[in-house]
Amino acid sequence: MTGRNPLDEGGVEVNPFAKKEKELQAKEADLQRREQELKRKEDAAARGIIMEVKNWPPLFPLIHHDIPNEIPIRLQRLQYTVFATYLGLVLALFWNIIAVTTAWIKGEGVTIWLLALIYFISGVPGGYVLWYRPLYRAFRSDSALSFGWSFLFYMLHILFCVFAAVGPPIVFKGKSIAGILPAFDMWSSHALVGIFYFIGFAFFCLELVVSMWAIQQVYYEMRRDDARGGMRPAAI
Repeated sequence: MTGRNPLDEGGVEVNPFAKKEKELQAKEADLQRREQELKRKEDAAARGIIMEVKNWPPLFPLIHHDIPNEIPIRLQRLQYTVFATYLGLVLALFWNIIAVTTAWIKGEGVTIWLLALIYFISGVPGGYVLWYRPLYRAFRSDSALSFGWSFLFYMLHILFCVFAAVGPPIVFKGKSIAGILPAFDMWSSHALVGIFYFIGFAFFCLELVVSMWAIQQVYYEMRRDDARGGMRPAAI
């Protein structure tokens, strides 16, 4: 019976103690990182600051989002609805790019496609920064300032949805946005492109209806908080 060869197949000696030491060092570094993060959170909480760790979407975190643990139970349904309108805006603007791309392929020109792209790359982060995040923080902290800020820009979001659903011939005959007017226009010349535009129109209409319901509920919530004696100051 032969003993175990201390060399692996590549001729390199395997040292189990060195391997174990590396694992322990990695665990120790991770533990120190967690302790430092916990200390930062405790220090921030002592100063009244809320630490926001990016955790959504799960596979590639870009934003902090934790409705079940941060939003009061009575407001969670409304917060989920508002979040759905934000995701709906992302979907509608993304579909708008697809619809306008079909129009570009059919000879409508690249300019309308560039405008559709601008709507997307400005509307998605703009919607999050201007009205969704302030509203999230308002529900989390009962901040009057955040409520007012988000309410104002949510109204502008609704006005944009009205504009997008109609698609008036203001810029390049309105074909840079998948509204009802360019949908009929495209249907008369390219039926397939028209179908894509009609789907875009449906997305913007659905976004408009849900957003109008949501802002109504946000307004009622503001009134109820005023009746309860006002909101707390905004958290940092």
